[in-house]
Amino acid sequence: MSQDNLTAKQSDYAVFLPAISGFYATFIGKQRNEQYVDPKRFPQGLSDMEQLNWLDPTKALFPYRWSLYSGGHANLDLAKQDWSEDMVRNRDPGSFILGDSGGFQIAKGLWEGDWKANSGCPKAQKKRELVLNWLDNIADYGMILDIPTWVIHDKKASKACQITTLQEAVDATKFNNEYFMKHRRGVKNGGARFLNVLQGDNHTSAEQWYQTMKDYCDPAKYPDTHFDGWSMGGQNMCDVHLVLKRLVALRYDNLLQEGKHDWMHFLGTSKLEWAVLLTVIQRAVRKYVNPAFTISFDCASPFLATANGQVYFENVFPNNEKWSYRMAPSADDKKYAIDTRPWSQGVVADGIYPVWQDSPISDMLTMKDICIYKPGDLNKIGKEGKTSWDSFSYALLMSHNVWMHLTAVQEANRRFDAGEHPAMMRRDGGDYAYFEDIVEAIFAAPDRQTAEDIIESYDSYWMQIVGTRGFKGKKTKNARTQFGALFTFEEIGRAHV
Repeated sequence: MSQDNLTAKQSDYAVFLPAISGFYATFIGKQRNEQYVDPKRFPQGLSDMEQLNWLDPTKALFPYRWSLYSGGHANLDLAKQDWSEDMVRNRDPGSFILGDSGGFQIAKGLWEGDWKANSGCPKAQKKRELVLNWLDNIADYGMILDIPTWVIHDKKASKACQITTLQEAVDATKFNNEYFMKHRRGVKNGGARFLNVLQGDNHTSAEQWYQTMKDYCDPAKYPDTHFDGWSMGGQNMCDVHLVLKRLVALRYDNLLQEGKHDWMHFLGTSKLEWAVLLTVIQRAVRKYVNPAFTISFDCASPFLATANGQVYFENVFPNNEKWSYRMAPSADDKKYAIDTRPWSQGVVADGIYPVWQDSPISDMLTMKDICIYKPGDLNKIGKEGKTSWDSFSYALLMSHNVWMHLTAVQEANRRFDAGEHPAMMRRDGGDYAYFEDIVEAIFAAPDRQTAEDIIESYDSYWMQIVGTRGFKGKKTKNARTQFGALFTFEEIGRAHV
């Protein structure tokens, strides 16, 4: 089997983490224990479900060692065997998982309880214990259990978790931090490293949050239990102005130490241009502050898009223009259930897509491998549905979408290194023509004040960067809720129903 080894192609780029869906993981894990999908259903060329598991370096069609998995949809009870979790629980030891703690579930009321600090709520405490144990056992890095600040602007969310003010969100997160710090297993004992989550829905609240939480990463104050890096949420992950201000603060507060704070994660960051922006920032921090520093970013877009019938068909990188993933509603018609044409041929010939970029998955597909149901066929619940897809159709196309997203991120960085730029990384006029030149000047500055002055002098440019316009000083929900706002597609046709 020929592999497209995406781990080997990663170079020194910021690391994209596919946010594995529980739906997708179930196919990998359950097939290890039972015939969850009849091998007769496999397209020709797929002989083992592990070929769709990018965390498996020996069997995967496209090995890629990094991913994110959320406790929000995981089975947190590690005492019980759960094959649907096996893709993560029993992954290759050389793979990397960032565990999300599930703050979004708190905000949405899916994890019931009074989450205010010192509430004494048994439900909240039980979940707190389960999440910490789960992260310590399955993750290389885990995020502390934060309360996203957007909940205070959402009446339903506030009611669900009993958090109604910024101060309550800060205090509740501080309470969780102290619990995690006190009860974490510790890296020396085989536990996870932990990222201190920074929230805030504008520059002022983000600064308040940082000043309150920064000590939890301070080795001088907590030499044995300090947190091990940073996770950027709220406005911190979508506002370049604030990102650069925060990094300068971290540098001069001595909170980007090599071996102590080597990882920074950006929650729910999907815009293709940001893959390059974050690489530029990572390289500057490595050059001037911490040579071991890594930036990662995640999104669930390849999975969520497929769930809505949207499939990536092309990634585009026109120099000095907008870079993007292109997707559109996919082929879904029962007439294709007997169509043996290669998928790439059929979807273009029938006008479903103007072009088609094959992945290692789609390269083995025929039209009937996805459009499996013929007129009159009954689905798993014994009914004739409107769609021609079965559940495995979604899994196959999710795998294709993951490959497309990963290769888009890597290709964007390769093109950038070859001298090409997306439009938003160029400036007209001024001392510096490109984003990377300004970042270099900031980190090469001789002192904190000079670095901060450079940042402020480019305020108008920061507002031009896609993803930040309209956010500065205004309410911004946590990125984990902002799929539509933060993910840039070029779509054609109608939404898939």
